[in-house]
Amino acid sequence: MNCKEFLTELTDYLDGVIDQRLRNDLEEHLTWCHECFVVCNTTKMTIQIYRDNETYDLPEDLRSRLQGAIMSKCRSKKAAPEGGGA
Repeated sequence: MNCKEFLTELTDYLDGVIDQRLRNDLEEHLTWCHECFVVCNTTKMTIQIYRDNETYDLPEDLRSRLQGAIMSKCRSKKAAPEGGGA
């Protein structure tokens, strides 16, 4: 199994809707492929966060910086000419 094949099957793997042979192949791939392991683990954690539906309080300085960055990006998109210029 290569990384492209792994990524193609990742959703079904995480949902548990694959046969045992394919599951074994995917899990064997994870034992030696660090990149796919990180993608799989990060995806699992993201799903768990959404399932838990927990909110996380951000420190005020981080909240302000994030809000400022988002607002700046929104303003720059509004100011950009349609069609990307040129």
